[in-house]
Amino acid sequence: MPTATHCPYCALQCAMTLDPAGPGTPRVAGRDFPTNRGGLCRKGWTSAELLGHPERLTAPLLRGPDGELAEVPWATALDRMAHEFRAARAAHGPEAVGIFGGGSLTNEKAYQLGKFARVALGTSRIDYNGRFCMSSAAAAANRSLGLDRGLPFPVTDLDDARAVLLLGSNPAETMPPFVRHLERARAEGGLVVVDPRRTATVRLTEEGGGVHLQPVPGTDLVLLLGLAHVVVHDGLADRGYLARRTRGLETLLPGLAAWWPERVEQVTGVPAERLRRAAHLLARRREGTYVLTGRGVEQHVDGTDTATAAINLALLLGLPGRTGSGYGTLTGQGNGQGGREHGQKADQLPGYRSIADPAARAHVAAVWGVAPEDLPGPGVPAVELLRGLGTEGGVRCLWVNGSNPVVGAPDAGAVERGLRALDFLVVADFFRSETAEHADLVLPVLQWAEEEGTMTSLEGRVLRRRRAVDPPPGARDELWIMAELARRLGAPGTFDPDPAVVRDELRRASAGGRADYSGITDELLDSGAPCYWPHPAGGTGTPRVLLDRFGHDDGRAVLVPVRPRAAGRAADPGPPAHRRPALHRPGTLTLTTGRWLEHYQSGTQTRRTASLRSDRPEARLQIHPATAAGLGIDDGAPVELTAPAGTAVARAQLSTDVRPDTVFLPFHFAGDQCANRLTGTTAVDPSSAMPEFKATAVTLRPLAPDDDAGRPAGTPRRRSAPDGPVPVPDVPEARR
Repeated sequence: MPTATHCPYCALQCAMTLDPAGPGTPRVAGRDFPTNRGGLCRKGWTSAELLGHPERLTAPLLRGPDGELAEVPWATALDRMAHEFRAARAAHGPEAVGIFGGGSLTNEKAYQLGKFARVALGTSRIDYNGRFCMSSAAAAANRSLGLDRGLPFPVTDLDDARAVLLLGSNPAETMPPFVRHLERARAEGGLVVVDPRRTATVRLTEEGGGVHLQPVPGTDLVLLLGLAHVVVHDGLADRGYLARRTRGLETLLPGLAAWWPERVEQVTGVPAERLRRAAHLLARRREGTYVLTGRGVEQHVDGTDTATAAINLALLLGLPGRTGSGYGTLTGQGNGQGGREHGQKADQLPGYRSIADPAARAHVAAVWGVAPEDLPGPGVPAVELLRGLGTEGGVRCLWVNGSNPVVGAPDAGAVERGLRALDFLVVADFFRSETAEHADLVLPVLQWAEEEGTMTSLEGRVLRRRRAVDPPPGARDELWIMAELARRLGAPGTFDPDPAVVRDELRRASAGGRADYSGITDELLDSGAPCYWPHPAGGTGTPRVLLDRFGHDDGRAVLVPVRPRAAGRAADPGPPAHRRPALHRPGTLTLTTGRWLEHYQSGTQTRRTASLRSDRPEARLQIHPATAAGLGIDDGAPVELTAPAGTAVARAQLSTDVRPDTVFLPFHFAGDQCANRLTGTTAVDPSSAMPEFKATAVTLRPLAPDDDAGRPAGTPRRRSAPDGPVPVPDVPEARR
């Protein structure tokens, strides 16, 4: 029987059916649903190919005295894991054990992982890869609007948009079905796209007569200040809205005065007349205008301020909190929204509560059956957690769940060295990822079509994920793993392996919080009715939040003054952008990173999908032909990139779609092709702890033609097991 479910990839969570009938790969079909209307991207259509992949993990792997990973029974694996957790705690304290989670985990798993860290391990050292994704947008929304929900309105509201300002996002490649919702705005010439590259989304925009603003990477904040300047100076601001629904205008205006369009052009390279055209277009159609941000403007050391500047612009135009217009941010990972709401983030408890709030601690502790004072305080963000791996005072024993930081984390070379320095590394995954290659213990877990649970889409809609196929006999659900470990560790409270039981507990733990799921029952989910949070028990869901009031105590949005910072930007900006020659300093360029249509995140899944891998088998460095000529680089030739954090190698792809002062590298590849070997962590956003992903100073040099551009990944660790046998109790294999 076909099973109704949702795509395992991005946060659009396209609806699909999966039919396992017959031999071979289950058949995928698009399902009519408001977000995708039956459409899927290439990743969605091929998602079922991985369910029976020959590289699938089906038994725990433990590193032996010879340094090799070998299969062991589950009881042996879990006994060893519990022993190592206890040993690290005894030798170094509870903070020596850490957990690194992922934005692809279901709500139930994300919730129980946060609970496991704080109750079973007693550690504050938990964070997740969403810190590198949504944290700047979340910090900006919380301080300006008082609430962080990616899109505070249904995606279908965009169908009637007449103008959309899209900053730092390329949905035509990253979530193609989403582009259908922009069709009216595109057809009416109302798309305004900010991107240093001429992407597929930009080409759609230009075909419809829209506007492409192509700034120097890392100057988006200045560009937004310039747009806001035009709105104020040219009398386009909605003064009535500002008086009724906001505060802080008087503190915002002085900072905007300094950024007139001609000055903005000097910094960003965007022509002043084009900036004015964009601002007037957005204002003329304010009844149908939306401002949407993506990672391109948020993954910077000033990402929170840049997202704040986008919110300020939207508020000046009178957009947020109205039907038919608004502000939002496009969540990337499949459960990036739900994953940060319920406890994976270092400073949060379920329901989007602060772990430092005594009332929040008391509420959640009561649900968990522990004393509030027994819960640890706030932990440290991902960069700091990973930077301290294996050090005195840092994490000595790490459990990685649903993430591949050897490829996806910034300064990936340092992360790799940190993993090798750990006393014990556990990785839960369904393939031997690059991170798993460094593990002392690898746990085989379920894929999306083999599990039950819920996900929360980019529009704050909670969706049901259903089991469509049986998992391999040796794979286990993470909820079961946590329950078994909690029993071995003698943890207080209950840890249930049943997702329905965990979901019921999540409802109670989230009740009364910002992200209140208490009214989202299984009966409601099964009915097919839309379930948007906040959805209190006995109440209704909220597809459009902020209509009546913003999330601050006084119900008003806050206009927060922001200003450009130099920290973290690419070195040696050279002369004003619009006056630069094709290559202002030979070899010194700004690297920006991003996604390709065919691949997803670290590529653990898509690089194992035959058709996707064959179309994009290796990293390609997008570089302007004039820049390449100045460096003696031919199309298809191997190139070495060097940054303070490290080096990477890729083949050149000459294209006029990128600025002459900029190069682009996708972040889906491992080894010497890993883009995040170049991105650094010397500076982070002071509010969100986001490192700099999108503007890294690099130098290039061509390599000899026979120098392969895809050398193997760094050597996985081959440490011997501890001297003598590890004392673990003789516990029979537990049943699922």
